Amino acid sequence: MSAPFNLVFCGTPRFAVPTLEKLVEAGFSVCLVVTQPDKPRGRGMELALSPVKQRAIELKLPIAQPEKIKTNEAFHAQLSALNPRAIIVVGYGRIVPQWMIDLPPMGNINLHASLLPKYRGAAPIQWAVASGETVTGVTTMRINAGLDTGDILQQREIQIAPENTAETLAQRLAAIGADLMVETLRGLQAGIVRPRPQDSTKASLAPILNKEDGRIDFRRSAHEIHNRLRGFQPWPGAFTSFRGKNLHVWDAAISTPRHLAERQLFIDGGLLLVGCGKNTTLELRQVQLEGKKRMAARDFIHGYHPKTGEELG
Repeated sequence: MSAPFNLVFCGTPRFAVPTLEKLVEAGFSVCLVVTQPDKPRGRGMELALSPVKQRAIELKLPIAQPEKIKTNEAFHAQLSALNPRAIIVVGYGRIVPQWMIDLPPMGNINLHASLLPKYRGAAPIQWAVASGETVTGVTTMRINAGLDTGDILQQREIQIAPENTAETLAQRLAAIGADLMVETLRGLQAGIVRPRPQDSTKASLAPILNKEDGRIDFRRSAHEIHNRLRGFQPWPGAFTSFRGKNLHVWDAAISTPRHLAERQLFIDGGLLLVGCGKNTTLELRQVQLEGKKRMAARDFIHGYHPKTGEELG
């Protein structure tokens, strides 16, 4: 690269780490890494570093962790003094204020884990899997004042494998997105990447997940329930209740229909089956009863003796 290309990188989760690594590897000058403040975790409530901070320390990059950014004059002055050509935002977890959008000449460039305008919002990977999509991808875009509504720079599409969960798909998208960010920056520098507006008529939303999203609704088909189980990993997962206690379903598969009523259990040897909507059947393969360890369905059957005809939920 002929001239220094100063960047500020804003990110927090593991998903953002490959992009940070690729930018450094590609020769961009990351003059500051901005990440969320350390947060107490675990029983001891010890302060835990974000994955991005951990990697930035290893890469010996300067780090900033402002509590607030919208009206933070010191942070504003710090970024202004760095004079970055672009600010890269990957899962930072804060709304980027207008002063920050306006600061770099190349703008704030975001890596979003969907094919925008589909799945705008905080949980695009989870909702794409939960909704039964077979194709998704990553988008680089210029941030504006809206929610993931900025101009698209580049996109890369991939297939969602039937066995993919939100966790495994995130790993694939993070790697592809890191390469795409480098390609986008070089393309902008060369003048060959042209921003294009999103078609908002094709937009869909991927709102932040809440605990209740994981509650299994047996009025849904087995296929829909299975997709949601795959999508809502690692949190909120998929759960129901058995004999008044919470039952977390860790693994399941679509089974041959057995003409069961919704929520009704059917025990077939070591198989734990439950009736779902649209006359479909789900096989529960690995479960965890409240206060107990995770176990295979066969062990659950032997330990708790569920009866055919009992109901979940």
